Parts: sequence; C-alpha cells; structure tokens
Amino acid sequence: MNALPPLQGLPFLKMHGAGNDFVVIDSRARGAAVVTPALARALGDRNRGVGFDQLAEIRPAEGADFALDFWNNDGSRAGACGNATRCVSDYVMRDLGQDAVTLRTLRGTLRAERSADGRVNVNMGPPQLDWRGVPLAQDVDTLRLPLPGEPVAVGMGNPHCVFFVPDAEATDVAGLGPGVEHDPLFPERTNVEFASLTGPDRLRMRVWERGAGITLACGSGACATAVAAHLRGLTGRRVALDLDGGRLEVDWREDGVWMTGPVAMVFEGRLTPDFLAGLV
Repeated sequence: MNALPPLQGLPFLKMHGAGNDFVVIDSRARGAAVVTPALARALGDRNRGVGFDQLAEIRPAEGADFALDFWNNDGSRAGACGNATRCVSDYVMRDLGQDAVTLRTLRGTLRAERSADGRVNVNMGPPQLDWRGVPLAQDVDTLRLPLPGEPVAVGMGNPHCVFFVPDAEATDVAGLGPGVEHDPLFPERTNVEFASLTGPDRLRMRVWERGAGITLACGSGACATAVAAHLRGLTGRRVALDLDGGRLEVDWREDGVWMTGPVAMVFEGRLTPDFLAGLV
C-alpha cells in the first residue's frame, strides 16, 4: 500500500480552562498574524469546523515573551480572554522552559505564572470602573446601572454587566443574555454575568459572552464579578467562583486582578488546505 502524502496546512491546538474552550494558533515563527474574521467564523463552527468559545493567536512581541489576539466564534474580535490567556501562557511557559511569562494584549502587558499545584495565575490588570472605560454610552452610576435588576458595569479589557440574583442556577441566561448584550447602554456590546452568593467569599456564576453565547466559564467575567461583588459589599477581595465548567479563584490586589484556575491541552491538529481555501 502506498503511503499517503504528508498533510499540509495550518497547525493548531485545542485547549480549555474550566470548560472554556479555545483554538490556539501559534504564529510566532511566521512573524505575522493569519487569522481573519472568515477563518474565525469557519473554525468556530462546531459542526463544520473545530468549535471554540474563543480563538487565540500567538504572535511575537518586542519587550514581552509573546502577544495574543483574541477572536469570538462569530468572527468578531475580543479585547480580553482570561482563561485563554492562562492556557496559552502555560503552553508558552512549557515551550520556553519558564515558570512565568509576560504577554501583550489589547489590555496591555500582562504577567502569568505557574503555581506549585500546576494551575496558572494571570494578572488581568486593574478593573475599569469609570463609565468611559467600561465603556458605556453615557455617564451613569456603574455600581447600579439603570437597567432592571440594577447590575454592575466593570471593564476588564472588555465590557461586563454583572447581575446579582437570588439563584444563578435558576436564572434564564439564554433568555436574558442576548438582550443585555445588545442594550444601547453598551456601544461595544457586553458580556453578561449572573451571580449569587453561596457562602463567605464564594459565588455561583453563569455567563453569556458577547459573540459566543453561553459558555462554561469566562475568566474576565469571573474577574469582573469578583470586583463587582466586593464593591457591592458582598465579598472580600479574594473570591472563589463556581462556574458551569469548574472553579476559578480571583484575588483583587493592588497591582491588578489576579485570576487562577486549571488548564488543559486537549489535542493538536492541522487545518487542511481545502478548509483554508479563501479563509486566509
């Protein structure tokens, strides 16, 4: 039997953090980004592509170990993605033989570190609490937005709208999330979190992500929710959050909001030339 010719195409990784799943494309050696909105949409299709909550593309960066670009599965850009940042940082730390890395995103220069227990911590930077920084369309009280339920607005490099509800498990996330995401108060749309207090410094959180819908976890959303809970007087500055996909821990320190959680490498693959035709 003749051997099949080697498969040519674009290598990728599939990773997840607490069930928040990502396709990762490493473009460091290439020196230039390859992801387009069309490629992100095609890859994000869970039936005809690979499927992901977000796509992360690694690029070279001066003054940092690497740079990251984020995409949603609808082909739109994402300004921040905490779990993808942790997962990619773990991959790059292993590649470089380091226990800490710096990376550049639209959020700025971030630092990630590996814990002794194998989990990865990332400093997501300080929260944006002014209405312009979230951003919102007008000057309103970000701690009690003029929306039903009086949610809290927090920017973490992307906008978040946090609702504190009696029971996050019973909340109709699919029904409520889209309307809030597209509310005129949010000129760039928004991620939407629903959280309930389940114990001292512990929250149950569910999330609707802009451009992705319901996801099992959202790192920047966990950070925003922890910040909002502290500002509302519900918790201290260190919070454990139980999401649909697992637990994340957030610590709002003087130098920024640190988020800790698990990382998992699922598989490596290669996109075929036929799939890529017309997409890059």
